[in-house]
Amino acid sequence: MIGAWSAGKLQEKSSSILHLRYTLDKPVIAIMLYPHTNHPMSDISDDIYSEAHRMVGRDEKQQQLNQQGGVFWFYGLSGSGKSTLAIALQHKLHQAGHTVQVLDGDTIRTGLNKDLGFTDEDRQENIRRIAEVAKLFANAGIITLVSFITPKRALRSAARKIVGNDDFHEIYVRASFEECERRDVKGLYAKANAGGVKHFTGKDSGFEEPESAELIIDTEGAPLNQSLATLSDYVTPHISKQAKP
Repeated sequence: MIGAWSAGKLQEKSSSILHLRYTLDKPVIAIMLYPHTNHPMSDISDDIYSEAHRMVGRDEKQQQLNQQGGVFWFYGLSGSGKSTLAIALQHKLHQAGHTVQVLDGDTIRTGLNKDLGFTDEDRQENIRRIAEVAKLFANAGIITLVSFITPKRALRSAARKIVGNDDFHEIYVRASFEECERRDVKGLYAKANAGGVKHFTGKDSGFEEPESAELIIDTEGAPLNQSLATLSDYVTPHISKQAKP
């Protein structure tokens, strides 16, 4: 029954990086020292050895799961219905036998991204991290539903670039600021109006509507069941095992 809308971080105290590499025959320990203050990660990329070629491939995983992995990126104002839709879709797909992971902004900020705030710089890092995580899930053949405000077009473009265009589906969950404020499911709008939330999207921090998106769902103009049906009609063909050659 559907209801109504409602790389581990390196310790900073260390001044260098210990790089360990192992071969199949015996462990090889390579110690390379880099001052934290002047080495971008790109400087050590030549010293990273991917093991992806020895792992079970994506096609084999998808064959076993009998589905096509992908990233469906829900974005919109707080209270627009992103997570409600994503979770409703997860339940529907799960009941149909699919393996689905929801990556919700609030949940992620209690763990992986709990060190980040809501400045433009922190929002950029927030999206970068979750896009990399979503990419890992998609490459494992898992249907990945990401629910993040993602207020700027540049952030959405950056997420698409990380995930890959073929796997990235941009879903704008649209509702006006006034309607989201009326719903105020989490009490954030009242708190923001009282000055208790800084950089609040739509009030102190801007939200850019999409110039293009794979799907736009207007939750202000349609009930949840209708919105879920529209969403399901879009997603289903993209997750079938025959979706890609």
